[in-house]
Amino acid sequence: MKANDKIDAREIRRKLGMNQQQFWAKLGVTQSGGSRYESGRNMPRPVQQLLRLVHVEQIDIQKIRREDYEVIEYLRSAKSNLFKELKKVAKAAIKTKKAA
Repeated sequence: MKANDKIDAREIRRKLGMNQQQFWAKLGVTQSGGSRYESGRNMPRPVQQLLRLVHVEQIDIQKIRREDYEVIEYLRSAKSNLFKELKKVAKAAIKTKKAA
């Protein structure tokens, strides 16, 4: 899923086998708010991005620290070649781990 793709929250939730309370609580959204989004109400962009990160990319946002983000941004802007190389190595390591 690309960052700008339309997100169908209900479909994602059902595929994960979660109820609305479980699904939306991981994003800090109430069950009633999530229900409105699933019924077609416009979902704010930050909520869409959180949904994508947490439920599609399976990133545990509780483990992300500001320092981690700052290091990533520094590498991306000041050391782009190193950033690209580290990204390749990380992807390869994840593939190898999943195959094992």
